[in-house]
Amino acid sequence: MTRVPRRTAAALLAAVLAVPFTLLLGAAPAQAAGYRYWSFWKWSNSAWTYQQQGPTVYVPQDGGVDGWRFAVSPDGGQDAARPTAAGDFGAICAATPAQPGRKRVAVVLDFGTAADAPSGETPPAPRTACAAVPATASSAEVLAAALPPLRYSAGGLLCAIAGYPRTGCGDTVPDAGAATAEHADHPGSGPSLGLIAGGALVAALAGGAVWQARRRRNRPIP
Repeated sequence: MTRVPRRTAAALLAAVLAVPFTLLLGAAPAQAAGYRYWSFWKWSNSAWTYQQQGPTVYVPQDGGVDGWRFAVSPDGGQDAARPTAAGDFGAICAATPAQPGRKRVAVVLDFGTAADAPSGETPPAPRTACAAVPATASSAEVLAAALPPLRYSAGGLLCAIAGYPRTGCGDTVPDAGAATAEHADHPGSGPSLGLIAGGALVAALAGGAVWQARRRRNRPIP
């Protein structure tokens, strides 16, 4: 009868145990992140709809309402933070008379909350404006006429409206609150299902390694 050296059995067991722990570490979710930026909206059917076209491309119609919201949000789409005020064209443009050959476009500007603000800056109060611009003017031209100054990055990203914020442009902001919120939804729930399953896999593989070592140790010499 031959024996498997203890060092060999230990090495085998260590290799087996390393696999599930590596998988568990690799499966750990990355820390969620948001972006601090101005999102672009249009008022449609009494609600804000995320604007799929950029402001330099989109040409609003006479009587249209553009909305802008500064916040920490995901990278675009309907999950971005919306303007909090309604897009009431009649109220916003009441003091701006119609002019021949020009269109009127209302703008709702929401500077966001203190939590959204870059370090050292305080968001101004929300404001509205009405721009009387040429019929072919884009939303970027509407914004420049109604709420200057604007600031753009070298790549053409809109960084600031009405001078806010003073610095930064599309900055990445780690969202450490995501994991906290998830835990708060399930207080005292103990280890996650993934960790339990991983522990069971470790035990099963470890047991298999020990069984294989014993089987080899007790195998008769041919």
